[in-house]
Amino acid sequence: MPKMKTNSGARKRFKKTASGKIKRKHAFKNHILTKKSKKRKLKLSHFAVVNDSDMDRIERLI
Repeated sequence: MPKMKTNSGARKRFKKTASGKIKRKHAFKNHILTKKSKKRKLKLSHFAVVNDSDMDRIERLI
C-alpha cells in the first residue's frame, strides 16, 4: 500500500513542536485591522496550540 499524501493546505497552516504538539495561527489578523486594538492584534499574532480534540484529525493530515 502506498504512503498517504500530506494535505498541502494543512502543511502550510500547522507546524509540529519538539514535544509533539501542533502550533497554529490565530484567525482575524488579515484585514480590517484599524478597528482592532493594539493589544488584540498583538495577542492574535502569537501562535496557539491546537486543541486535543482536533489533534488526531490534524495529525492525519500532516
